[in-house]
Order: sequence, then C-alpha cells, then structure tokens
Amino acid sequence: MKKKISTNRLLTIGTWLAILMIWFVITKYNLVSAIVVPAPGDVFRTFIDILKNGYNGTSLWVHLGTSFYRLFVASLLAIITAVPLGLLSGYFEKTRAIVDSIVQFYRPLPPLAYYVVLILWLGIGESSKVTLLYLAAFAPIYVACVSAVTNINQDYILSAKSLGANQRNVFFYIVLPACLPEIFTSIRTAVGVAYTTLVSAEMVAATSGIGWMVIDASRYLKSTVIFVGIIIMGISGLLIDLALRKLEDKFVYWKGYQ
Repeated sequence: MKKKISTNRLLTIGTWLAILMIWFVITKYNLVSAIVVPAPGDVFRTFIDILKNGYNGTSLWVHLGTSFYRLFVASLLAIITAVPLGLLSGYFEKTRAIVDSIVQFYRPLPPLAYYVVLILWLGIGESSKVTLLYLAAFAPIYVACVSAVTNINQDYILSAKSLGANQRNVFFYIVLPACLPEIFTSIRTAVGVAYTTLVSAEMVAATSGIGWMVIDASRYLKSTVIFVGIIIMGISGLLIDLALRKLEDKFVYWKGYQ
C-alpha cells in the first residue's frame, strides 16, 4: 500500500515537473509571444514584487483576505442553508416540491446572467458579490443532499422504525450519518464552484481581491500578473480542498465501510 502511494506521488510530482519543463522550453526558445506565455522567471519576479509592494497600491494579503472573506462567508451560508434544505427535500416530498424547482431553475444559469439582477437589487457592494457566490455554492450542496437521502437503503429506515424509532430518531441516527460522505463531497465541489465564480463576482465595482487583480491585469496585458493570480488561486484552492478532505477524514471516518 505504501509503495502504491509513493508511486502515485512520484507520478504527480513528475507530471508537474513535465508541465514546468514544457513551460520553460516554450519561453526559452520564444515559441510563443511573452505576452501570451511569460517566462517562469518573470512570473516569479512579479510575484516577489507583488509580495513586497502589493498591486495597485494594495497589499497582496489584502487582496487575498478580501477574496477569502467573500468566499468563506458565502460558502458557510450555503452550507448552513443547503444541507438542511437538501436533507429535508430528500426526506419529505412536500418540501422538495417547494424548493427543488427553484434550485433547478437557476442552477444552469451562468453566474453573470443573474449577477446583473443581483446588482440591481443589492447594489455594487459586498452584498451582491457574496450572494452571487452563495448561489453558486448552494446548488451543488442541495442537489447532493437530496440525492444522498433518496439513495439510502430503505431497509435501514424500516428496521429502525420496526424497533420503535420515531421520525426524528430516524433522521438524526440513520439519514444524517448515511448522507455525511456525500455532504462533504458536495461541500468540496461547492467551494470549488464558488471559487471559480469569484472572478465574476469581482469584475464589477471591485478595487481589491485576487480575482479583481487578474481582471485588472488583463485590461493592460500584464500577463505575468495574470499568471501570478491564477497560480495563487490554484494553490490556495488546493489547500482549501486539502483542509476539507482532512475534516472529512476526521468526521466521516467510516466512509467506504458502510
């Protein structure tokens, strides 16, 4: 088992080394314009400069803090509303009849399509941005929770009821634990979706945020800044996902054994 894990890690490391090598070769021999694909060294120097001096007069940590505030507030609100609504919709058909059609209606819509409406309703401040990310994160969690409940083995529920369990006991001791693996997976997906929507949220009337930094740099063809922003978002996204997986391993330790 350990040998298999080591082999997988080597393959992962090898893949990224190959990507870096291809990137280096492309820029070394000027196979494409430096505006399109800047050299790794230029990107690194830009990162150090932004780390020291910030971007557009704002510290890198302020940009990151602003984006993470929007992301985490929206994701937290999505979790505390989508999980109970999703579980209730999966457990009670009447609840599903009320909520499901609304979620299914807006879920396929591109975020920018309803962001304009949110700006009209909530203004150009933080409220519209957080709401956009909230809606992006809500749908994956809700859909996964409904699916998790409907896929529970009914024998477990019937057995509990035959032993005298009421609906409350069935929900908290059978339904909820059985759904936790899918809930955590959906949260990871939802945070990823919200993060990809972050750039859209920071396109309008924003002066800080890692997504705004990328958008602003694109207006002036600052490709090194664009690459720095993308790499920071990618690495921070990986770290967030890793933290969520650690939480999943801690709280859903029985995953794969039920």
